[in-house]
Amino acid sequence: MSGFYGYQSFKKMQKSKILSKLTVVIMILLGITLFQLLLFHFGILPRKQFQDMLLVPRQIITGNQQEMRSGLPIRLKIPKINVDTKLEYVGLTSAGSVGIPEDPFNGAWFDVGPRPGEKGNAIITGHFGWKNGISAVFDNLYKLSKGDKIYVEDATGTTTVFVVTESRSYNPNAGASFVFISSDGKSHLNLITCEGTWNKTQKSYSKRLVVFSDKEMK
Repeated sequence: MSGFYGYQSFKKMQKSKILSKLTVVIMILLGITLFQLLLFHFGILPRKQFQDMLLVPRQIITGNQQEMRSGLPIRLKIPKINVDTKLEYVGLTSAGSVGIPEDPFNGAWFDVGPRPGEKGNAIITGHFGWKNGISAVFDNLYKLSKGDKIYVEDATGTTTVFVVTESRSYNPNAGASFVFISSDGKSHLNLITCEGTWNKTQKSYSKRLVVFSDKEMK
């Protein structure tokens, strides 16, 4: 019997050690999470804002999947508003709208659609306004006007130039399919960001700004 009780005591010790280790791991994870929250609160780390852009038409989702190919876009330059930034790649959000970059200083190419310079409407999104007065890549996008130039550099070093044609403002849930789809056989680049009033509850702005541009003809 003493052997049995000795075994039981050993098992209890083992369980106690395991529980102690789990407690330490949980405390470490909670500490890391709290530390990150504090960094976000004081603006040391950028916090992702849940700003859904315009809804994407279903035909884009089902009929224009991106193929693997070289020469993908890596950098966006807009001299008029001092933008010179790298590009992230995004797809669709759970709400069915075009995604946004993780970093407020970067633009994001919508890689479900055409690449900038290909036929159709290429899309690049970017943030407007950020926590604690931190600037974002498209804060001054509204300043672009007809004739201003946009430059997109790809991984091969090739730069494609686009010329702004107009700017339009939309509601977030607007059925603006022509932002994503064109049938004229030409190459377009549309830049999308937010504008209007910030809604703290929804963590989103009240409007979406789209700058339309066409590939420059040589």
